[in-house]
Amino acid sequence: MRAGQQSLLETLLPRLALALPVEPAKIDLAQAFGGSLPPDGVWLEVGFGAGEHLVWQAEQNPGVGLIGCEPYLNGVAKCLAHIERAGVTNVRLFTDDARLLMAALPARSLSRAFVLFHDPWTKTRHHKRRFVRRENLDRLAELMLPGAELRLATDDPSYLPWMVEHAGTHPAFEWLAEGPADWRGRPADWPATRYEQKMLAGKPVFLRLRRR
Repeated sequence: MRAGQQSLLETLLPRLALALPVEPAKIDLAQAFGGSLPPDGVWLEVGFGAGEHLVWQAEQNPGVGLIGCEPYLNGVAKCLAHIERAGVTNVRLFTDDARLLMAALPARSLSRAFVLFHDPWTKTRHHKRRFVRRENLDRLAELMLPGAELRLATDDPSYLPWMVEHAGTHPAFEWLAEGPADWRGRPADWPATRYEQKMLAGKPVFLRLRRR
Protein backbone atom coordinates (compact mmCIF):
# COMPACT_ATOMS: atom_id res chain seq x y z
CA MET A 1 0.00 0.00 0.00
CA ARG A 2 1.35 3.40 -0.97
CA ALA A 3 2.09 6.04 1.65
CA GLY A 4 -0.78 8.24 0.44
CA GLN A 5 -3.26 5.39 0.77
CA GLN A 6 -2.02 4.56 4.26
CA SER A 7 -2.39 8.21 5.21
CA LEU A 8 -6.02 8.22 4.06
CA LEU A 9 -6.72 5.15 6.19
CA GLU A 10 -5.33 7.00 9.19
CA THR A 11 -6.91 10.41 8.59
CA LEU A 12 -10.00 10.25 6.36
CA LEU A 13 -11.38 6.82 7.23
CA PRO A 14 -11.98 7.62 10.94
CA ARG A 15 -14.24 10.50 9.85
CA LEU A 16 -16.30 8.30 7.53
CA ALA A 17 -16.30 4.93 9.26
CA LEU A 18 -19.51 3.53 10.74
CA ALA A 19 -19.20 1.77 14.07
CA LEU A 20 -21.55 -0.94 15.31
CA PRO A 21 -23.60 0.04 18.35
CA VAL A 22 -23.95 -2.15 21.40
CA GLU A 23 -26.81 -4.58 20.85
CA PRO A 24 -29.77 -4.29 20.74
CA ALA A 25 -29.36 -0.66 19.70
CA LYS A 26 -29.47 0.22 16.00
CA ILE A 27 -27.26 2.63 14.08
CA ASP A 28 -28.52 6.22 14.26
CA LEU A 29 -28.38 7.12 10.57
CA ALA A 30 -29.23 10.76 11.17
CA GLN A 31 -26.23 11.09 13.45
CA ALA A 32 -24.06 9.14 11.03
CA PHE A 33 -24.80 11.67 8.27
CA GLY A 34 -24.12 14.81 10.27
CA GLY A 35 -27.23 15.20 12.39
CA SER A 36 -30.11 14.72 9.98
CA LEU A 37 -31.25 12.02 7.58
CA PRO A 38 -30.27 12.60 3.94
CA PRO A 39 -33.31 14.13 2.20
CA ASP A 40 -33.31 11.60 -0.64
CA GLY A 41 -32.77 8.53 1.49
CA VAL A 42 -29.97 6.11 2.30
CA TRP A 43 -28.47 3.63 -0.17
CA LEU A 44 -26.30 0.61 0.63
CA GLU A 45 -23.60 -0.96 -1.55
CA VAL A 46 -22.35 -4.38 -0.49
CA GLY A 47 -18.75 -4.99 -1.59
CA PHE A 48 -17.79 -1.73 -3.29
CA GLY A 49 -14.40 -2.94 -4.56
CA ALA A 50 -12.34 0.16 -5.31
CA GLY A 51 -15.34 2.45 -4.83
CA GLU A 52 -15.81 3.81 -8.37
CA HIS A 53 -19.52 3.03 -8.49
CA LEU A 54 -20.10 4.17 -4.90
CA VAL A 55 -18.43 7.55 -5.39
CA TRP A 56 -20.06 8.09 -8.80
CA GLN A 57 -23.47 7.56 -7.25
CA ALA A 58 -22.55 9.97 -4.45
CA GLU A 59 -21.57 12.63 -6.98
CA GLN A 60 -24.73 12.17 -9.05
CA ASN A 61 -27.05 12.00 -6.04
CA PRO A 62 -25.88 14.58 -3.48
CA GLY A 63 -29.13 14.31 -1.53
CA VAL A 64 -28.60 10.61 -0.90
CA GLY A 65 -26.51 9.16 1.90
CA LEU A 66 -24.47 6.20 0.68
CA ILE A 67 -23.08 3.44 2.86
CA GLY A 68 -20.42 1.22 1.33
CA CYS A 69 -19.30 -2.10 2.82
CA GLU A 70 -15.91 -3.60 1.96
CA PRO A 71 -13.63 -5.69 4.20
CA TYR A 72 -10.48 -5.46 2.06
CA LEU A 73 -8.33 -2.51 3.08
CA ASN A 74 -6.71 -2.06 -0.34
CA GLY A 75 -10.17 -1.46 -1.78
CA VAL A 76 -11.07 0.83 1.09
CA ALA A 77 -7.90 2.88 0.54
CA LYS A 78 -8.69 3.24 -3.17
CA CYS A 79 -12.24 4.28 -2.36
CA LEU A 80 -10.96 6.90 0.07
CA ALA A 81 -8.76 8.31 -2.68
CA HIS A 82 -11.83 8.56 -4.97
CA ILE A 83 -13.78 10.27 -2.19
CA GLU A 84 -11.01 12.79 -1.61
CA ARG A 85 -10.63 13.60 -5.31
CA ALA A 86 -14.38 13.94 -5.86
CA GLY A 87 -14.91 15.95 -2.68
CA VAL A 88 -18.13 14.12 -1.82
CA THR A 89 -19.37 14.30 1.76
CA ASN A 90 -22.34 11.91 1.60
CA VAL A 91 -20.47 8.59 1.82
CA ARG A 92 -19.94 6.46 4.92
CA LEU A 93 -17.89 3.26 5.03
CA PHE A 94 -18.10 -0.01 6.91
CA THR A 95 -14.91 -2.07 6.69
CA ASP A 96 -16.17 -5.46 7.83
CA ASP A 97 -18.70 -8.10 6.82
CA ALA A 98 -21.80 -6.39 5.40
CA ARG A 99 -24.05 -8.76 7.32
CA LEU A 100 -22.86 -7.24 10.60
CA LEU A 101 -23.88 -3.80 9.39
CA MET A 102 -27.20 -5.05 8.04
CA ALA A 103 -28.02 -6.53 11.43
CA ALA A 104 -27.41 -3.11 13.02
CA LEU A 105 -29.41 -0.97 10.58
CA PRO A 106 -32.97 0.02 11.50
CA ALA A 107 -35.87 -1.53 9.62
CA ARG A 108 -37.13 0.29 6.51
CA SER A 109 -34.10 2.55 6.40
CA LEU A 110 -32.84 1.90 2.85
CA SER A 111 -34.12 3.42 -0.38
CA ARG A 112 -31.81 1.37 -2.63
CA ALA A 113 -29.28 -1.45 -2.34
CA PHE A 114 -26.53 -2.68 -4.65
CA VAL A 115 -24.77 -6.06 -4.76
CA LEU A 116 -22.48 -5.78 -7.78
CA PHE A 117 -20.12 -8.52 -8.98
CA HIS A 118 -20.00 -10.23 -5.64
CA ASP A 119 -17.71 -13.28 -5.40
CA PRO A 120 -19.66 -16.10 -7.15
CA TRP A 121 -18.04 -18.87 -5.07
CA THR A 122 -18.13 -21.17 -8.06
CA LYS A 123 -17.42 -24.48 -6.29
CA THR A 124 -20.58 -26.25 -5.19
CA ARG A 125 -19.35 -26.71 -1.65
CA HIS A 126 -18.89 -22.93 -1.40
CA HIS A 127 -22.35 -21.93 -2.64
CA LYS A 128 -23.44 -21.37 0.96
CA ARG A 129 -21.06 -18.37 0.98
CA ARG A 130 -22.85 -16.58 -1.84
CA PHE A 131 -24.32 -13.31 -0.68
CA VAL A 132 -27.48 -13.58 -2.75
CA ARG A 133 -29.29 -16.19 -0.71
CA ARG A 134 -32.51 -16.36 1.25
CA GLU A 135 -31.31 -15.20 4.67
CA ASN A 136 -29.58 -12.09 3.28
CA LEU A 137 -32.50 -11.29 1.00
CA ASP A 138 -34.84 -11.65 3.97
CA ARG A 139 -32.82 -9.09 5.89
CA LEU A 140 -32.60 -6.73 2.92
CA ALA A 141 -36.38 -6.98 2.61
CA GLU A 142 -36.68 -5.86 6.24
CA LEU A 143 -34.31 -2.94 5.65
CA MET A 144 -35.72 -1.65 2.36
CA LEU A 145 -38.67 0.68 2.04
CA PRO A 146 -41.60 -0.35 -0.17
CA GLY A 147 -40.72 0.61 -3.73
CA ALA A 148 -36.97 0.61 -3.01
CA GLU A 149 -34.79 -0.88 -5.73
CA LEU A 150 -32.36 -3.76 -5.36
CA ARG A 151 -29.67 -3.90 -8.05
CA LEU A 152 -27.64 -7.04 -8.68
CA ALA A 153 -24.90 -7.70 -11.23
CA THR A 154 -22.74 -10.67 -12.15
CA ASP A 155 -20.44 -11.76 -14.93
CA ASP A 156 -20.37 -15.40 -13.82
CA PRO A 157 -22.63 -17.71 -15.87
CA SER A 158 -23.10 -20.08 -12.93
CA TYR A 159 -24.12 -17.33 -10.52
CA LEU A 160 -26.73 -15.80 -12.84
CA PRO A 161 -29.35 -18.59 -12.61
CA TRP A 162 -28.72 -18.76 -8.87
CA MET A 163 -29.38 -15.04 -8.50
CA VAL A 164 -32.50 -15.19 -10.64
CA GLU A 165 -33.81 -18.17 -8.69
CA HIS A 166 -33.16 -16.73 -5.24
CA ALA A 167 -33.89 -13.04 -5.82
CA GLY A 168 -36.45 -13.37 -8.60
CA THR A 169 -38.65 -15.76 -6.62
CA HIS A 170 -38.33 -14.03 -3.26
CA PRO A 171 -41.84 -12.97 -2.18
CA ALA A 172 -40.69 -9.53 -1.02
CA PHE A 173 -39.20 -8.54 -4.38
CA GLU A 174 -40.62 -7.95 -7.83
CA TRP A 175 -38.32 -8.44 -10.82
CA LEU A 176 -38.52 -5.35 -13.03
CA ALA A 177 -37.38 -6.97 -16.28
CA GLU A 178 -40.04 -7.21 -18.99
CA GLY A 179 -37.75 -8.65 -21.66
CA PRO A 180 -34.13 -9.76 -22.31
CA ALA A 181 -32.97 -6.23 -23.10
CA ASP A 182 -33.91 -5.16 -19.57
CA TRP A 183 -31.22 -7.30 -17.99
CA ARG A 184 -28.65 -7.44 -20.77
CA GLY A 185 -28.38 -3.67 -21.13
CA ARG A 186 -26.83 -1.27 -18.66
CA PRO A 187 -29.12 1.39 -17.14
CA ALA A 188 -27.92 4.93 -17.75
CA ASP A 189 -27.31 5.53 -14.05
CA TRP A 190 -25.14 2.43 -13.63
CA PRO A 191 -21.48 3.29 -14.43
CA ALA A 192 -18.87 0.72 -15.43
CA THR A 193 -16.13 -0.03 -12.92
CA ARG A 194 -12.49 -0.93 -13.39
CA TYR A 195 -13.40 -4.53 -12.62
CA GLU A 196 -15.84 -4.59 -15.51
CA GLN A 197 -13.27 -3.09 -17.85
CA LYS A 198 -10.46 -5.50 -17.01
CA MET A 199 -11.58 -8.54 -15.03
CA LEU A 200 -14.89 -9.77 -16.39
CA ALA A 201 -15.18 -13.53 -16.75
CA GLY A 202 -18.19 -13.22 -19.07
CA LYS A 203 -20.78 -10.78 -20.36
CA PRO A 204 -22.21 -8.79 -17.44
CA VAL A 205 -25.87 -9.07 -16.53
CA PHE A 206 -27.74 -6.32 -14.68
CA LEU A 207 -30.75 -7.27 -12.58
CA ARG A 208 -33.19 -4.80 -11.04
CA LEU A 209 -35.82 -5.72 -8.46
CA ARG A 210 -38.27 -3.65 -6.46
CA ARG A 211 -39.32 -4.13 -2.86
CA ARG A 212 -43.02 -4.87 -2.88
